[in-house]
Amino acid sequence: KTRISKWFSPFEHEEKRVLESEIHRTLIRRPPKFCQFIEFRKYTLVYRRYAGLYFTLCVDPKDNELAYLESIHLFVEVLDKYFGSVCELDLVFGFFKVFAILDEFFLGGEIEETSKRNILGRMAELEEVEKQK
Repeated sequence: KTRISKWFSPFEHEEKRVLESEIHRTLIRRPPKFCQFIEFRKYTLVYRRYAGLYFTLCVDPKDNELAYLESIHLFVEVLDKYFGSVCELDLVFGFFKVFAILDEFFLGGEIEETSKRNILGRMAELEEVEKQK
């Protein structure tokens, strides 16, 4: 089941649901030893599995898959540092924080920031603003 999704291209709600289901079925059937790139429709799926959770990006085939694979790893590292040993419940109950971290990483579907220190610094600034309210 999809826990968090962020779309940078316009799709109808039903089409999003169908795509998520199709992607999920594709990933869970894939043997663990296979590469982490899949040609999917007119896109490329880049994914990584961490403790039963799949982190997946659907990117343009002309984009650098390795850069996106590294961004997934960096995203998980930032989540782990921010939540302190991140788990699925953190994603579900702290979804607004996860989206804030995602927004620090990606802008319009493109990689914006690759510095863990900068992203965590901005999240700390957001925490300070929230405390002042």
